[in-house]
Amino acid sequence: MNGPRQAFEDVRNQLRNAAKAAGRPVPALLAVSKTKPAADVAALAACGQRAFGENYVQEGRDKVRELAGLGLEWHLIGHLQSNKCREAAENFDWVQSLDRERLVEPLHRYRGDARLPLNVLVQVNVDGEASKSGCAPEQAAALARAVASASHLRLRGVMGIGAPFPDFDLRRASFQRLRGVFSSLQAEFPGVDTLSMGMSEDFELAVAEGATMVRIGSRLFGPR
Repeated sequence: MNGPRQAFEDVRNQLRNAAKAAGRPVPALLAVSKTKPAADVAALAACGQRAFGENYVQEGRDKVRELAGLGLEWHLIGHLQSNKCREAAENFDWVQSLDRERLVEPLHRYRGDARLPLNVLVQVNVDGEASKSGCAPEQAAALARAVASASHLRLRGVMGIGAPFPDFDLRRASFQRLRGVFSSLQAEFPGVDTLSMGMSEDFELAVAEGATMVRIGSRLFGPR
C-alpha cells in the first residue's frame, strides 16, 4: 500500500480520467474511513481530503470530536437506527442513508436551528437486496417529500449500493436505475444535486453512469 498522499493522488487521477472518458464532471470524493483510526483520517486530511464517511454513529461521533479542529465534513453512510437520530443530527453534516419516513421528524427536531440544515440523501435499494438497507425505488419520491418539508433538513439527492454482480453489465444496469430515481427527484425538487454511488471496485463505472459523488475506502486507506 502506498502512503496516503500517493493513494490520494492516484484516486483523484483515476476519477479525473473516468470523468474525462465519460464526458462528465469529476465527482466529489467521499473517503470512507469506517474502522480506521482518527490518525489515518488526519493523515489523509493533510493531503487535502475534506469529506469522510462513517458507517456507525458512535464511531463517527468520536472521530468528529477528536478531529474537530480540522474543519472536516462528515457523512453518515451506514444504516441509521431510530435511537441514534439525535447523535447523527448533532454530529454529522450529511446523512446519506435515510431509508424510512419515521426518521425524518427526529432528525429534524434534533438538528434544530442552531446549525445549518442537515444534508440528506434518500437511500434506495435499487436491486431489492434483503441484506441491504434502503427504500424501494417507487417509495423514494414520498420519502423525499417528507425530507423536503422539514426545515432543518436539506434534501440533496439519492444514495445507493448496487449489488456486487460479477458481471459489470448488471452493475451498470443498477447504476442506471439509481440515476433514473435521481433524475425523477431532480424534476420535482430543484435543489437535488447529489447522486452518491460507486465504491472502490466499481467507481469508474459509476462515474460513467452519472455519479456526482463516489465513496472510496480501501483504495485510500488500504484493506480493512
